[in-house]
Amino acid sequence: MSAVAAPSPVSPMLVRLAAERATGALLRDHGTLYLVDGHVVHAESPVSPGVDVLLTTGGRLPRENWDEAVDRAGARRAVGRFLVESGRLHDGELEICHLGAVFDAAFFALSPAAGPTRFRYGVGHWFGTVRPVSAEAVGRETVRRRELLDAVWPYGSVDTAPVVPRPAAPGQTVGARQRALLAAADGRLTPAELARLLGRPAFHTLLDVRRLAASGLVETPLDPVPAPPPASLPGPVSVTDPDIALLRRLRDALEAHP
Repeated sequence: MSAVAAPSPVSPMLVRLAAERATGALLRDHGTLYLVDGHVVHAESPVSPGVDVLLTTGGRLPRENWDEAVDRAGARRAVGRFLVESGRLHDGELEICHLGAVFDAAFFALSPAAGPTRFRYGVGHWFGTVRPVSAEAVGRETVRRRELLDAVWPYGSVDTAPVVPRPAAPGQTVGARQRALLAAADGRLTPAELARLLGRPAFHTLLDVRRLAASGLVETPLDPVPAPPPASLPGPVSVTDPDIALLRRLRDALEAHP
């Protein structure tokens, strides 16, 4: 009986750096992971709202309190600790918010299309260390999130397209989070832009958008359709193809709601 091959890591370099207990910044096109002794202590991505957005836009922390923390503690890489020690945040809520931001940014930084990987030894982040996370945990969570998105709606084109709401079917309802997202969607903002506007993690916004797509409540960009082969017989031929995208939406909506 042959052994089952272990799955490939999302970032072989991250695995190697963890084994080396390296300290520095792992840079990719879609984001950066900061390591201390081989553990991930911070992550950021242009796709993902940072801790500042999650705290201030989310309503937990006034913007002036965040700016004060950066001014007074950024140079010594202790912004997170300053927020707790100055009484602006409780230790637990900072940890939860920061872990959420780390996993969110790491998901995009470690995406398959994130380009080449580089590492700069000794580079740190001004936010400082809150709770180190193992590279293994970051990789495992990244894979879990990819699988979850594909299980809900396996067509990633909705992740980067503007979110365009569609009318609900009679009696169809959505939860409060998705209602707020649909209310903010103006047909021009992408999921990442909506996440920043609402002060939410980008991954969770993608997940809501895919659920809405599966329910038929947002427009779904069509996948490119290959050109039909040339007709073998001369003369006009009239063929009505089924709406493949509509059938896919119906199938996935049924599978998503057993």
